[in-house]
Amino acid sequence: MKIAILGATGRAGSEIAAELARRGHDVLAISRKPGPAADHVTPLALDASDSTALTTALRGQDAVVSAMRFADTDAQVLIAAVTASGVPRFLVVGGAASLKTGDGKRLFDSPHFPDAYRTEAGAGIAFLDALKASDGPDWTFLSPAMVFDTGPRTGTYRTGKDDLMTDKDGNSFISFADYAIAMADEIETPRHHRERFAVAS
Repeated sequence: MKIAILGATGRAGSEIAAELARRGHDVLAISRKPGPAADHVTPLALDASDSTALTTALRGQDAVVSAMRFADTDAQVLIAAVTASGVPRFLVVGGAASLKTGDGKRLFDSPHFPDAYRTEAGAGIAFLDALKASDGPDWTFLSPAMVFDTGPRTGTYRTGKDDLMTDKDGNSFISFADYAIAMADEIETPRHHRERFAVAS
């Protein structure tokens, strides 16, 4: 498959690019400051806020993955560009803030939610709302666990829907590497159409 990744040099984006390339897919790695070329990876310098240039770059791709920071992203611009390009699938590296905790409230609404992450998290919630309201491409919003960080590539993960997943000790974690596996699996075998799902170790 031909898959474009926006924000391909970030921690999540680079892991997803590597996982897809490992599987033999052709990756168009888009970022403002692209990394080096590699097997199955073609870097492209592009500002995703330029809707016209982005639309042109995306034409002919089988799927688009956005791994960009929400606070730096205009959801409507991205949705419009993907729609205009004719790419059938749009997948988004989501956040955990909109997931529900044990009391049925969003993690974002917890009094313990860190202020340092509130701007980014709020923008992520708004992005998900924009996807739900759109009539554009088939989209998937993949929310990671509460702690989304560097860690081992175990090759296993659990999936959920709208609830924050924890292990038996109450921890909620997914490594970038295992998250990338979940994203690649969803691209290869679509199961979540026009909806959000969650992933955790």
